[in-house]
Amino acid sequence: MKQYELTFLIHPDLEMNTEKVVGKVKELIDANGGKVTKEVNEGKKRLAYAIKGQEFAVYYYLEAALPAEAPAKISSALNIVDEVLRYLLVAVDERKLKAEAKRAERRAARAEEVAADEEKTEEE
Repeated sequence: MKQYELTFLIHPDLEMNTEKVVGKVKELIDANGGKVTKEVNEGKKRLAYAIKGQEFAVYYYLEAALPAEAPAKISSALNIVDEVLRYLLVAVDERKLKAEAKRAERRAARAEEVAADEEKTEEE
């Protein structure tokens, strides 16, 4: 399965009940054989331009592992969901994932070095 990022804008009137809409989207991903790996509610923000007469929207971000045929099915379904104003579903670049993994390794190595240095200074 390939990694994808899904960002969608929820109607601002549903700001307090985003769980229902997010649940629909997650069920859609699960029904198509995918698995949500990360989710972030970025909150209500002003839009750069009005979409369907709305000046604000609740931004939501998901990362998911999806099989090859799932993105087309998910896009088709999201086109008809009234609560979702807009969405963007893109494949994650493998180079980006590798770079993030390397950065995490470097941070862990630096943290170990700092801990070792602090330990030495405490012994002295």
